Amino acid sequence: MFTPVSQRILYEDNHIIVINKLPSEIVQGDKTGDIPLVEDVRSYIKEKYDKPGNVFSGVIHRLDRPVSGAVMFAKTSKALSRLTLMIREREVKKTYWAIVKNSPKYPSGTLTHYMVRNTKKNKSFAGFSPVAGAKQAILNYQLIAKSDDYYLLEIDLKTGRHHQIRSQLSAINCPIKGDLKYGFPRSNPGASISLHARYLNFIHPVSKEEISITANPPKDVLWDYFLKQLV
Repeated sequence: MFTPVSQRILYEDNHIIVINKLPSEIVQGDKTGDIPLVEDVRSYIKEKYDKPGNVFSGVIHRLDRPVSGAVMFAKTSKALSRLTLMIREREVKKTYWAIVKNSPKYPSGTLTHYMVRNTKKNKSFAGFSPVAGAKQAILNYQLIAKSDDYYLLEIDLKTGRHHQIRSQLSAINCPIKGDLKYGFPRSNPGASISLHARYLNFIHPVSKEEISITANPPKDVLWDYFLKQLV
């Protein structure tokens, strides 16, 4: 059942709004023609604050369609320009949770790959040696919980490459649950994958206060199991 944007707000002030994205949503418009989350955010702002005319809502960063979790939008042009720069300068800390079938070789570590993007296949390939056109991709991971059949990893992104987490985990034989594109054998309901943007941490671009945001994963037996383990 679809939950409206108004019930998924994780943080809001005069400059910023953060939404807990559903796995089925697109952040920005694409060739599917489906209504993107940014438009739903504009509609929410327009209705709640009774704003006439066009409403400003700027996309600061994105999540892949099958991924859930915290997505931040700017409500002012000042916030958009400052936060876009902060994203580019890696001043916004983004932490993800990923459910994988196989345990990594070590319970924690750093993955460094060189990634090449294939735009026709909308897929990125992670290799261990630099090649022409490749971009370095770095993440830290930690095993934080496990069930009988799955493992929960916490991911700290150091770079922001296309499909980075999905591709890098697949490269170490830990494809994300439901991610057919990167080697998992079975799909999840609704074509989602078990990758979730769990935390955002940053210095507010206007007030200069530290902001920490936590997004709960979608309601699901496995996600619920891991949440209970970590309480």
